[in-house]
Amino acid sequence: MNADALLRVTKALRERLELVAGAGKVFVGPLDDPDAAGASLVLFLYRIMPNASLRNREHRVPSDVPQPPVVVFENSLPLDLHYLVTVGTTPGDDEEALLEILGGAMQELQLDPALTGPGVGYETVHVSLDPLTTEETSRIWALFPTANYRTSIAYLASPVWIDPKVPAAVGAPVVKDSLDAGARVTFEKV
Repeated sequence: MNADALLRVTKALRERLELVAGAGKVFVGPLDDPDAAGASLVLFLYRIMPNASLRNREHRVPSDVPQPPVVVFENSLPLDLHYLVTVGTTPGDDEEALLEILGGAMQELQLDPALTGPGVGYETVHVSLDPLTTEETSRIWALFPTANYRTSIAYLASPVWIDPKVPAAVGAPVVKDSLDAGARVTFEKV
């Protein structure tokens, strides 16, 4: 993916959550943002980490054109994106209705944990439940001292690749083998 990988994955995740919450009912941003009022779910990207197991690996992507069939990127940055999904503060919705929406969102992401297609550059980003301790959750919520705590769950989206602008240079293909297979090397004794 390009430099817009964070945005693309966040949009794809929001679209998946909107299948349950309803169109326009998932707010992307900080938990205490006034624009979050009226949202059934709030999606907040709270941590971006390099993916340790994919670091220093080349990133191979299917090409749009026949030659070469695979584009190789060296020095790509593989990332893990950590999201917090929180019940919203929709006026008129009671806590039970919001918990039902949150449960439906969890069910949706469990049934199909892969984000794929044009929204994520035809790559596959796996979304999995990311268990948080009470201490970790408290630290995240401490970032928003004016927001009241609401039921939250965390998800990990991985891998998310940020590729260089230009792929690695590909050497010219071998057209003809210029070695003479029938030639014999003889050594003279001196």
